[in-house]
Amino acid sequence: MQREIKKKTIFYGATAILLAICIGALCIGVGILPLDVQPIPQVTQALETFSSYEEIRNFLITRAGTYTPYAYFSSFDATYQRTEQHEEALISPSPVFSGTDDQSLQSSSTNIQVLGVDEADTVKNEGGYIYVVSNGKVFILKAYPPEEAEIITSISFGNSTYPWEIFINNNRLVVLGSQYAMSRGIYWYTHLINVKTFANVYDVSDKAHPVLLTNFTISGSYFNSRMIGDYVYFVVSQPAFIIYDTVILPKLYTASRIREIAPPEIYYSDGTDNYYVYSTVVAMNIQDTSDEPNHLTLMIGGTSHMYVSLQNIYVTYPKETHLTHESQTAIYRIRMQGRELEEEAHGTVAGQVLGQFSMDEYKGYFRIATETRNASWVPSSNLFALDMNLTVVGRLTGIAAGERFDSARFIGNRCYLSTSVVQRDPFFVIDVENATEPKILGYLKIPGFTRYLHPYDADHIIGVGIDSSNVKITLFDVSNVSSPSEKGQYMVNADWSYSLALDDHKAFLFDYNKSLLALPISLTQREYDPFSHYYSYWPWQGLYVFNIDLSGGIALKGNVTHQQTAAAYRSSKYVTRSLYIEAVLYTVSESKIMLNRLDDLAPIKNIPLS
Repeated sequence: MQREIKKKTIFYGATAILLAICIGALCIGVGILPLDVQPIPQVTQALETFSSYEEIRNFLITRAGTYTPYAYFSSFDATYQRTEQHEEALISPSPVFSGTDDQSLQSSSTNIQVLGVDEADTVKNEGGYIYVVSNGKVFILKAYPPEEAEIITSISFGNSTYPWEIFINNNRLVVLGSQYAMSRGIYWYTHLINVKTFANVYDVSDKAHPVLLTNFTISGSYFNSRMIGDYVYFVVSQPAFIIYDTVILPKLYTASRIREIAPPEIYYSDGTDNYYVYSTVVAMNIQDTSDEPNHLTLMIGGTSHMYVSLQNIYVTYPKETHLTHESQTAIYRIRMQGRELEEEAHGTVAGQVLGQFSMDEYKGYFRIATETRNASWVPSSNLFALDMNLTVVGRLTGIAAGERFDSARFIGNRCYLSTSVVQRDPFFVIDVENATEPKILGYLKIPGFTRYLHPYDADHIIGVGIDSSNVKITLFDVSNVSSPSEKGQYMVNADWSYSLALDDHKAFLFDYNKSLLALPISLTQREYDPFSHYYSYWPWQGLYVFNIDLSGGIALKGNVTHQQTAAAYRSSKYVTRSLYIEAVLYTVSESKIMLNRLDDLAPIKNIPLS
């Protein structure tokens, strides 16, 4: 039956594409489409599943450019490898927190993209308690009131088992992590083999005595996750390879058995790619752990980015067309409702996506911003609007030709897009209310480039970027969409500086009502010694805390560091996250948590994480 459907789908799809080409030619002739805009053929056929083990084996041999084993590691796996080889040179995976169940306490929450869709991180808070992933453990701390702040307990894990991120929800603690087997290769480099991802759910009603309720383990590398209500959704990727003529399939592990995900459970598209990866989406009820987790496995290219709305998971991967070698992004939409998962659509757009903030869902449309390069490798940016079938219905292409795509943020009916050339940062305001006709409303050019954009209010956007080797924070005024302006700015004064918030939005702390903005900052200063004629360099790392409002702009309040001296500059002392509860500011590094007064940053207490 599936084969017959496929034949009909291909026939109708070919007819539709031929018709689209004819209509496109007509539109170009009458001026509806610019001459340099070429519609991307849409992938519309439904995904199939494999009927047998032999079919999946033959598919990999005949369709994949690479079907032998190759290294595929997620960012978390790469972090682990670097930690083993360069312990002192690495900033450990980040920390933040989610909301609190004690309504009497005002506290900050994880910087998320979509309201109601929580994102995992290495620090979470609930009811005046803070949960921290550090040094291969999960610590539970009583955080408030500050004079009583202390570590209550910690959760340890077995050998070669590493927690990465956590969720907390109504006294349910979810720990997502990886298990590795290791081998030593030539020159003593560590290789990770037999990688598994686990999700542990704990009852933390009694903070001093967490109770493990359930464990779910699956082969492959942890990629990303979200939490909506009682359900955690996470994605795990495993390379699809053949070794000794044997197809290695994903496996599910429980306390009582190991189950292989069978070929009829694996969805694929009938195409050809350089390599394939099993991307498995898992839906897990963390409140009712007797409800068995559900899963959906797709065999696609290597998953690169994920965006999640309240109803849909979108995963993307980069691909090239084999005829023109043009860079494209493949998109898969998976509808979820509770434990139910269903792959409903997939499509393709030109160019490469930058990250999750380059994607958005709004009023039944999916919007995505990408960067393309022409035959001479000249970059330009694009914006596509797709319907729920992931068919392109509107586009803006060739935006800012010759400029790199640096950041994007979709907020309602607007898209804010930042590109850059040498020492210049064009900032665009784009109208996307009409999905079929997106249009540029205005733009502003300022020095530097902007890597992260965050809403301040309806008429202002905060931008974090770099100008002349230093971190620059900008407050954009977009009340006049045709002529956006710079309301305020702050530049870090150093020879060189960097902020983790440039690449990790969870390091960004902002609270409108408190006029609070805080970012981790690393900087290096250089001093010249006239006697020795040598320069000396001293590094510093910590949290910059700002007052931000429309009347005063962006003003530095002060900073907090976990270093004692420049000589104590170690990655374990990098402040990677900050949060507040009531009038107390908490900063978190791998080695400790510091408590400071929020008003004047006066120190209160240090809590070592050991």
